[in-house]
Amino acid sequence: MDNGKCLVSCVQAGLGYDNRAIIENFDFDVYEGDYVCVVGENGSGKSTLIKTILGLIKPVNGQVELHDTLKKGAIGYLPQQTQVQKHFPASVLEVVMSGFLNRMKGRPLFGNSEKKQALKNLDRMEILDLKNQCYGELSGGQQQRVLLARALCAAEKILVLDEPVTGLDPVAASALYGILQDLNNDGMAIVMVTHDLKNVVNKAGKILHINEGGYFYGTVDGYMVSDYSKIFV
Repeated sequence: MDNGKCLVSCVQAGLGYDNRAIIENFDFDVYEGDYVCVVGENGSGKSTLIKTILGLIKPVNGQVELHDTLKKGAIGYLPQQTQVQKHFPASVLEVVMSGFLNRMKGRPLFGNSEKKQALKNLDRMEILDLKNQCYGELSGGQQQRVLLARALCAAEKILVLDEPVTGLDPVAASALYGILQDLNNDGMAIVMVTHDLKNVVNKAGKILHINEGGYFYGTVDGYMVSDYSKIFV
C-alpha cells in the first residue's frame, strides 16, 4: 500500500562501503503499512541495506531519505541473535526497557511512561508473565518475543528484522509470523530479511530480491513471474 507516508526512500542510490557500491542505481521505497521481505544470497547486500536504513552507514552515491520521525531513532530493529545475547544475564523487563535508550536524551533513569509502554509491549507479545524472569533462561521463541517487544519500544512506524525465525522450531516461527502480521495489520511497516521465502510469500506485500549487484523490487505476484523467483524455485 503506497497511500501512507513514505518512511524510507532510496533514489538511484549506491549502497556499500569505502566508496564501493555493492548495489547500484537502487530505487526503493517503504511506506506506512508496507510488509517487505528482503531475500538474496549471502553477501548480496542485504546487511548493507539494513545498515543504511538504520543510519549506520551512508550511501556511496544517490539519495537515501528517512522520514523525520525515523531520523530521531524511531526504528525498531530485531538483529540476528548471537550465542552471547542468548545467555544475557538480565531480566526480561530490563531487556525490553533498553529499547528506549535512544529516546532518553541524557536522562539517567527510565520514567513511568517507559515502564508502562514496556509492559504494554510485553503483554502484546503475550509474555507479560515472564517480565521478572532471566532472559537467558527463556526458550528461543520466548527470547524472540522479548526482543520484538524491545524493538517496539524504539519503533514508531517501522520494524526492521534480520532473520527473525532462524533457530526457531516451526511452532515458534509460526507464532512469530502471526505476531508480525498483527502488527502490520495495525499499520506497522515491516522490513524483514529472510531465507524463509516459502513461508513469507503469503504474508508479504512486496519482495526485494538482491542478487549479484542487481535486484527486483515489487509485488509478490510480480516477483513470482520474474526471473529472480526462479533462483529460489
